[in-house]
Amino acid sequence: MASGQVNKASVQDGYVDVRNDKTDTIWAVFTYDESNTICLHKSGKEYDEFLAEFDESDRAYAYVRIETGDELSRRAKFAFITWVGPSVSPLKKAKVSTDKAFVKQVLQNFAVEIQADDKSELQYDHVKSVVQKAGGANYGTGQ
Repeated sequence: MASGQVNKASVQDGYVDVRNDKTDTIWAVFTYDESNTICLHKSGKEYDEFLAEFDESDRAYAYVRIETGDELSRRAKFAFITWVGPSVSPLKKAKVSTDKAFVKQVLQNFAVEIQADDKSELQYDHVKSVVQKAGGANYGTGQ
């Protein structure tokens, strides 16, 4: 089982779909297949479905679209999330940092990177808050 194998075409497909303003896809999750290659596992339109993709024994990478701004200026920002469940073995945990570098060769454009091992760190409000803080000033008319 080699570390660092990424199905670049599969990962790229998920990445492009989330970035595409013409689709409703807001997330993509990338996991290890039977041959220990990282590939697109699933993508979707509902954040609740996204949260269901993470188990405490999983390692996964995710790319998420977050809408930010106010009533005058809406824009999409993106978060790159690395998930290492609390019951992942130490050896597999160690491989994640190396493998993450390979995934980031494909998922290059994101506002923030989040390393999560607790489901609360994946909640939409938490991720949006991290993205907004990274974006700097937050203006709005309060409407």
